[in-house]
Amino acid sequence: MDLKELITFRTIVEEGTFSKAAEKLHYSQSTVTNQIQRLEKELGIVLFKRGWNSELTESGRIYANEVNMLINHWNLVLEKAADLKEEEIGMLRIGVIESLSDLVLANTMKRFNARKPHVSCHITVGNTDMLSRLLLDEEALDFAISGEPEDLAGLHHEHLYSESIQFIVNQEHELARKTDWGIKDLISYTLVTGGPNCLYRLQLEREFAKREMTPFFHSISQISAIPAIISETDFVGVVLSSTAIPDGVVRISIPLENQLLSIGVLRRRNRDFLSGVKQLFLDCLKEELGVIKQEQGLK
Repeated sequence: MDLKELITFRTIVEEGTFSKAAEKLHYSQSTVTNQIQRLEKELGIVLFKRGWNSELTESGRIYANEVNMLINHWNLVLEKAADLKEEEIGMLRIGVIESLSDLVLANTMKRFNARKPHVSCHITVGNTDMLSRLLLDEEALDFAISGEPEDLAGLHHEHLYSESIQFIVNQEHELARKTDWGIKDLISYTLVTGGPNCLYRLQLEREFAKREMTPFFHSISQISAIPAIISETDFVGVVLSSTAIPDGVVRISIPLENQLLSIGVLRRRNRDFLSGVKQLFLDCLKEELGVIKQEQGLK
């Protein structure tokens, strides 16, 4: 017995004759007849009374009531088999924000590869705005680890930890020698931040919007490059708490009304579940984050 024989039987029942079923299935009538003969032989019962109208026998009527369930079960088994194959041999398409790629990506992939050596990881690094747009394209990303986008239409964000917005300057900078600066004091300085669509840049701009003036901004899409710029200039850099800074650059304390950014798992709302292999990658990432949280005091 195979799936084709079951579908042929169901089609004959629906169409009423062998010839109409053959036409619908694009088979020859002899193929349909042979399939039914094989099915009857395998089941050990006669399904049709022989005649022009293909009338079901009593046993055939009982079997016809069960055939849809059998076909659905068969399809489910095939789908499960395909899922299992994907679990062992396949590709993950994951988006991550830059700070996370620097922070935990290498060790996460090491942990994951030890468990699933034949699953390929395709990693896209970008800001939250870019990743959320890619995620809405079902062919681009399976899920992302990012900030919480301002527009969550069609998306779901699960919090993992918080990043803090921080300011950095050259150690010779005048801001490095005082401790009582506020955000209003930054207006006279040039700030270097992430790109215009970067979440923390937008959050910072909202803070300045409450004041009469806004500082001059330079922006760079690669946040990890900001400390190197700051080390050679008198600009003020705006980074995240996880951003590594070199010798000669120091963090300065300037409080904001909203200093934290939520970082978490971003996925399509109509796909609010993760297969086993995707969940495994996320578990590996959470394990690595646990280590980093202890080392760096992430919340």
